[in-house]
Amino acid sequence: MAMADNTSDAQLDFLLEVLKAIASSNGNQQVVEKLLEANTDKLNQTLADKLRDSATTTLEELKPDQATSLAANIVEFSKIVAKLSLGDKASNIEIAITGYEVALTLYTREDFPFDWGLTQRNLGNAYFNRITGQKAENLEIAIACYQLALEVHTHEAFPVEWAKIQYNLGLAYSNRITGQKSQNLEEAIACYKLAEVRTREAFPEDWANTQFRLGLAYRNRIKGEKAENIEEAIACYQEALRVRTFEAFPIDWAMTQYNLGNAYGDRIKGEKAEN
Repeated sequence: MAMADNTSDAQLDFLLEVLKAIASSNGNQQVVEKLLEANTDKLNQTLADKLRDSATTTLEELKPDQATSLAANIVEFSKIVAKLSLGDKASNIEIAITGYEVALTLYTREDFPFDWGLTQRNLGNAYFNRITGQKAENLEIAIACYQLALEVHTHEAFPVEWAKIQYNLGLAYSNRITGQKSQNLEEAIACYKLAEVRTREAFPEDWANTQFRLGLAYRNRIKGEKAENIEEAIACYQEALRVRTFEAFPIDWAMTQYNLGNAYGDRIKGEKAEN
């Protein structure tokens, strides 16, 4: 069997095939994933370069409605490839970053505010998960992208999107390397609390994830009274367990129980034996 042709022309043909599959299937994730999984050898920097060069030029040449459709397909491709479990994860994320950046050449804040904000959030997610480059710098870019997204995805206009971004910002600040650790944790706590507009009733799983992350942040908090921070962490873990049951989410349940146990082990208030 002959080796696959991975020249730049073959890469471009594959890219066009993927974008056509997204368009014809209305972004059916399973259809696109199947195509990507059969061609993981083509998911590399060459494809990212082809995407940037070819798509940027094409977006400039197409009629407005055609360009908008292509940009949407590129964003969908980027979202799918970023989460792809097969192939080289680092390359997949680089392709996704390229796709989002290409889409942003069309999705300006002035002409496409919602899509611009959504793509900024997706770009932030990609930089948060990025493997290539310096971790500290990637996190700074992620934070900047999330903050840009919040300029248009406001609490008043898009409360659900706003809450998602606040949660992602909380994750980024919790992991931030630059700056003072104590202040980064304060920022993370503030973001998680804002994300609580995704209530238990309306978004139970998201709410539980936020409670769990808030518990971690309080557990690691440097400012404030240690005893009180541990009490806050315990309360958050217990809240998360109202949704993260053994029956529904066994892995998340176990993780939360583990952290709750650690918090009780370090607890200052109450009787040591009982804790």
